[in-house]
Amino acid sequence: MQKIATALPGVWELRPDIFRDARGFFMESYNQAKFAAAGVTDQFVQDNHSCSAKGTLRGLHYQLHRAQAKLCRVVEGEALDVAVDIRVGSPTFGTWTSVVLSAEAQNQIYIPRGFAHGFLALTERVQFLYKCSEFYDARDEHTILWSDPEIGIAWNIAAPLVSDKDRKAPTLAALGRELLPVFDRK
Repeated sequence: MQKIATALPGVWELRPDIFRDARGFFMESYNQAKFAAAGVTDQFVQDNHSCSAKGTLRGLHYQLHRAQAKLCRVVEGEALDVAVDIRVGSPTFGTWTSVVLSAEAQNQIYIPRGFAHGFLALTERVQFLYKCSEFYDARDEHTILWSDPEIGIAWNIAAPLVSDKDRKAPTLAALGRELLPVFDRK
């Protein structure tokens, strides 16, 4: 497996070994020992699967008290996957990075706790799978406006299809600091 650094420390693109032949392909999408050797030591407790039409944007979401590390991949289509550092006191606070995930490349992105996450469906249909290190808790979910001008994510789409919740989300600056994770300087 290849581990590729992104613009944010701790957020990595992962490219598994893929064995292809006339029948198709085989790959290990997750192997705890191999991921731990690459530095991904989270215990994943929940798998999520969404299907989105082209132009659908989901995010930017995070949980505060039950923070989730995520391991994301696409099994049909292509998506722009984005992570934003929202840890108060982090040297990269408010900075974003992205990876284009695709079924063809079979690449993945690892997003640690303390980051907001979102993605944009780039193809007609996108099936997006992700592992979470903590269980989903609707009472602990928070959202940051996908088009926050201070974050300045280059989504390259003017009018994506978004949920009401995502459309009405506050900017990062408008969130009280008590609603954001704190950077651990360890």
